[in-house]
Amino acid sequence: MPSPDDDHTGTRIREQRRLARLTQRQLADRIPYSYSLLNQVECGARPATADFVATVAHSLGVDVTVLTGQPYVTEMQHDRLVELVRPIRESLDLYDLGPIPDLTARPAATLIGEADTLCEAVRATHLRYAARTLPGTIAELTHTAWTSPSTDIWQALASTYRTAHDITVKLGYYDLSAVALDRMAWAAERASDPCLGAVRQYMRALTYFREGEYVMGQRLIASGHDIVGQAETTRESLAVAGQLHLGASVICARARDGEAVKRHLSEAGSLAKQTGDASDVHWLSFGPANVTLHKVSAAVEMGQYDDALKQARRVRLPAAMATSRRAHFLIDRARTEMETGRTDQALEHLVTARRMAPEQTRYHPGARETIRGLVHTARRTPDSLTYMAAWVGL
Repeated sequence: MPSPDDDHTGTRIREQRRLARLTQRQLADRIPYSYSLLNQVECGARPATADFVATVAHSLGVDVTVLTGQPYVTEMQHDRLVELVRPIRESLDLYDLGPIPDLTARPAATLIGEADTLCEAVRATHLRYAARTLPGTIAELTHTAWTSPSTDIWQALASTYRTAHDITVKLGYYDLSAVALDRMAWAAERASDPCLGAVRQYMRALTYFREGEYVMGQRLIASGHDIVGQAETTRESLAVAGQLHLGASVICARARDGEAVKRHLSEAGSLAKQTGDASDVHWLSFGPANVTLHKVSAAVEMGQYDDALKQARRVRLPAAMATSRRAHFLIDRARTEMETGRTDQALEHLVTARRMAPEQTRYHPGARETIRGLVHTARRTPDSLTYMAAWVGL
């Protein structure tokens, strides 16, 4: 049995490469990365960045999770999160079974408010509370949708399916997140809500982004624009359109299409000037601040770490920004600091992310790979880094 230090993304890449009967040189010839980098990743000398993993997974014809080892079941068992996944899975299967016998649902207004509360909980990174509360809320909303359907109820049910997607993505259950998005489409159609439908396409696009399928991701973004274009021009529809442009910017950055990145960020910036801070719209965190953060993310995805660091140092996050988004930025910045040789600063940002959003940070593959990279490159291993490495299961 391999030791914990042997169980990393590079090891899994080597295993899958060998199963595909490829040498390192042959795999390197298939991807836009050097043989040297592939060799270093496989032996654990360099961290496997998200774009590298997605490219290799696409080349080998496997899911990204096969290479990242998600979900991280051992850590989830320790945190008692595994036991919360099955009820979510079961609640997603209630959608076409009609009213639930012997269930007395709370009033519609209460359930609609609960759907918003769950969205807010995920953005505050209260994943355990949200995961525990979600299945019952989905059951009650499903029952109510069958017995007393209304646009508001269908919208709230679509929102809870979106929350199921958000939770399962953060925990690494991508198969279940895809089911949740299918259910979201089912409810959004019954609500006749094009903005919800467009948000669903945005989330589908990010799924393909993680898997390295950038053409499909861009097609889904375009589909989202077509759908939201059916809605009246309101602050809501403008914010959704703007978020679609932000999603496109990071997809195009991974595809190394710099001109498209600039175009999408420019469009998003123009829309953000019209909406102002629209973080209340579908909990997308859209607004001028998020446009700024996506400029940093795009530079990171294109490997322009010096530029990303310069931009990141100028960022001043508004106090009202969702905790989940703040933690995501810190993880991005930690990677940037590490790639530019500032290991102490990288660790500092990861420690802050952990303090701010422990569950999100612990199960974020980028955070884990950055910690592994810091461990490998450190001339001395400070106690805080040793603790972080043990905490994520390295």
